[in-house]
Amino acid sequence: MNPEPAPDDATRTAPADHLARLIEEFRALPADSDRKREIIAELDDNAAAQPFLVSVVADAGEYDLARTEAATVLRLWPPADPGLRHRAGRALLAGLNDPEEDLVRQYAAMALDPYASDDPAVAEALIAAGGPEEDPLVQACARSALEEAGLA
Repeated sequence: MNPEPAPDDATRTAPADHLARLIEEFRALPADSDRKREIIAELDDNAAAQPFLVSVVADAGEYDLARTEAATVLRLWPPADPGLRHRAGRALLAGLNDPEEDLVRQYAAMALDPYASDDPAVAEALIAAGGPEEDPLVQACARSALEEAGLA
C-alpha cells in the first residue's frame, strides 16, 4: 500500500498537476473556443506557465483571443529568467508583426514595453509600429509602450 504523500509533497505537485491539466485542456479545445482565453486568465501570475504562454503568443494559428490574453499576462508578469524573457519578447514581436491579426498586433505592442529595454530589436519594432503608416490602434499602443519603457 502506498503511503499518503506528506503535505509538503502534495503542495509541490498540486500546482504542477493543475497547470498540466489546464494546458492539456487548452490543447484539446476547438480552435476558436472562448474557454482557451479563460484558461490563459487562470494562469495569470503562474511563473511556471510562462513557457506555455510564450508558445501561445508565438503561434500565428492559435485563437486570437487566447493570444491577446497571453500577451496581457506576459506584459503584467514578464519572465524573470533572461532566456525565457528574451523568448517572450520575441514571441510578442512575432505577434506585433502578424499581418493577419490587428487585435493581436495591438495587444502585442502594448505588452512589449517591459521587453523594449532588453532587446534592441523590440525597441526598433515598436518605433516602426508607432509610425504614421501603421494601423492607428497599433500605432497608439506602440507609442504607449515606448513611453512606458522610457524610450519615447
